[in-house]
Amino acid sequence: MTTRNAPVPTTGTRVDADSGLAAFTAEWEEWHRDKDARLASEHGFLAITGLHWLTDEPQRVPDAPGLWSTGPEGVTVELDEGTELVVDGAAVRGRYDFGVIPERGGVDAVWGDTVIEVAKRGGHHIVRPRRPGHPLRVAFTGTPAYAPDPRWVVTGRYVPFAEPRPTTVGASVEGLRHVYDAPGRITFRLDGRELSLTAFNGYTPGGFTVLFTDATSGVTTYAANRSLRIDAPGPDGDVLLDFNRATNLPCAYTDFATCPLPPAENRLPVAVEAGERIPHERARVTP
Repeated sequence: MTTRNAPVPTTGTRVDADSGLAAFTAEWEEWHRDKDARLASEHGFLAITGLHWLTDEPQRVPDAPGLWSTGPEGVTVELDEGTELVVDGAAVRGRYDFGVIPERGGVDAVWGDTVIEVAKRGGHHIVRPRRPGHPLRVAFTGTPAYAPDPRWVVTGRYVPFAEPRPTTVGASVEGLRHVYDAPGRITFRLDGRELSLTAFNGYTPGGFTVLFTDATSGVTTYAANRSLRIDAPGPDGDVLLDFNRATNLPCAYTDFATCPLPPAENRLPVAVEAGERIPHERARVTP
């Protein structure tokens, strides 16, 4: 496979090589600790206590006050007398309209130590309370992962499409669909094979996110998906794929996520023995 040699020098003394590997490993360990810390933060995904789909019929939601419903103008809550939420720093009482929420957008309402996420996923409005004391968060001890190895740092090339392609993918929730714009694909060589991944727009300017499965999926890594963030390409279109940083999506930990699944063409026929593995919590409940 084609790899970037910078993390571990290929020339010089044995001490230099060991030093390079130690720095590479330390950087990865810091990244992984930070990623798990965000996941298990006070109101992170591990704190979600339920996923509730709203309709035009007002309903009670566990771990949230009032009656919740949705309609043409968005989400509405009717709070009980003497109850208040804090939205955007302001206390609200009685009836409150959250307004139009864009797809993949959301608003947080605070109720005591609970944050109530009001969001839109796959065209549907949802409510997800997040409580710090949720047992999944309290019991979390970290995500298992393969040991970082520089050989899984691969140079690829970004090939843009003539126009971004709207791409419909499934979701961890049965029947739900997500639509993302795919600006192009990334080609690379792995285990002697020419491969490619359809890329979606990423979280950093000009960067990408790829969702994929591989031959380890459902064996040592989470069956449904993993995600890899890729920085913007260089002037010649080169990009770096560091599979050591392949991460689980929230659906690997909780049934209350609506994560997208990879497009069919992103099912790699090789075993990517790098990055995050099946979480301990899932391993205990998977047949």
